[in-house]
Amino acid sequence: MQLKHFLAATAAFVAFSQPTVAYHVKRARSSPLLGSFPGQGPLPTVAQVQSTSSGNDSLPLENIQGDILVGMKKQKERFVFFHINDAAAFKSVLKTYAPANITSIATLISAPSAQPQAFVNVAFSHFGLSALGVNDDLGDSVFSGGQFLDAGNLNDDVSTWESAFKGTNIDGVFLIGSDQDSINAQYQDDLQAKLGNAWTVVFDLDSSVRPGDQAGHEHFGYLDGISNPAVTGFGGSQPGQAVVDPGIILTGRAGDPNTNRPSWALDGSFLVFRKLKQLVPEFHKWTLDNALQNQAGNLTVQEGALLLGSRMFGRWNSGAPIDLTPDVDDPALGADASRNNDFNYIHPGSDLQTDESRCPFTAHIRKTNPRDLEAQGLIGHINHAIRAGTPYGPEVSDAESSSNTTQTDRGLAFVEYQSVISNGFRFQQALWANNAGFPFNKTVPLGLDPVIGQALGLGDRVTAGLNELNTTESFSIPPFIISNGGEYFFTPSITALVETLAA
Repeated sequence: MQLKHFLAATAAFVAFSQPTVAYHVKRARSSPLLGSFPGQGPLPTVAQVQSTSSGNDSLPLENIQGDILVGMKKQKERFVFFHINDAAAFKSVLKTYAPANITSIATLISAPSAQPQAFVNVAFSHFGLSALGVNDDLGDSVFSGGQFLDAGNLNDDVSTWESAFKGTNIDGVFLIGSDQDSINAQYQDDLQAKLGNAWTVVFDLDSSVRPGDQAGHEHFGYLDGISNPAVTGFGGSQPGQAVVDPGIILTGRAGDPNTNRPSWALDGSFLVFRKLKQLVPEFHKWTLDNALQNQAGNLTVQEGALLLGSRMFGRWNSGAPIDLTPDVDDPALGADASRNNDFNYIHPGSDLQTDESRCPFTAHIRKTNPRDLEAQGLIGHINHAIRAGTPYGPEVSDAESSSNTTQTDRGLAFVEYQSVISNGFRFQQALWANNAGFPFNKTVPLGLDPVIGQALGLGDRVTAGLNELNTTESFSIPPFIISNGGEYFFTPSITALVETLAA
């Protein structure tokens, strides 16, 4: 046999004998990788982005890791948190793995036939960058310290944290997403085969869109991910949606508050991860026990519980904002992305600083996105961020419902992207949600965000404004969301992964 024929035959045998995972990793798709949920605006296509951006607005979609801009549209997602054991070996794998497998935003908004079976993104903690020999100052002190060090500023009780997040042992995280858990597992197996002893998986978490008509809703039942900002240079926007400079999300781009970052950090983004456990049966029991009544006095207990929940969140279960429909849910409004964000709490004849009849000042969406203050020019766009999390854990069981007690871990794998953590997530949590005086800093405190606001330790969230018949009434709300910890990461561009981190 001639040498070239022998080599060809050998290559064919090797390819044929590779583990099944390699075949699945490379196979093209026939259906979209991301989900499409009612009430969430559609992602633009590559052609739409190209037609609506030019010059300084143009973004290199093929070089930006995909999860940064897509929001809460993942169907099945696996988070693989790891520690680097052998930096040289890890970098050697990353140098070839990244250009072939790390998924760009261009790929995620392309036709399904151009998409892989699963997307893969990767981000590194400050400690992970140091392990790889990258010690540049990225201009974010919160990132440099890590989330464990920052826990006190968030009012987290670290006794409820997963042990993996305590300390500085997590160097990075791979995000793997598809429409099947088995495919995500295959991709993790592929990573394990390539990285071997160069890494150790410290913690992993599977998350998934909820079934049936709850797709796009978090575990309490509320439609999620419908108020992310639009980014200039990445398609158009929906009515009422905030439009922010790309530098609010992407480092080094126009609008980035920090102009002294290293050049390789261009088109990266800081990723905040939080594992937020949700006590769903307890939440529903509490809203029933504290059910509200309306002006007409004709609500059933169940209807009153739904009203209370809507005033806590600022939206009904469908996603319809209570500012537009304060008395009853309007599913058609909630499912309409062209209308469900077109409001700002400002109404003719209403005193913005005293009127809570439509929406409490402390409602979750008002605390974390004070669009009334933005509409008046009192705050800018700098505190916006893109949320991209997914629910984890099973649906509530009959036994849990009947006992009003959580027996299985479930919640939100919270992910948020921004160019400065202290402007985005940290500001939203510490200075808005946890601040009883925000938004108006009145002499009499308004209260904490009733959903994610955290009192010191595991204390109740004390808040007012929820009862439209008596907005001064104070409610003491148990913490139905418990922080299990997390970490701060930096998500580099694909070029930076190859040329800087893997160099």
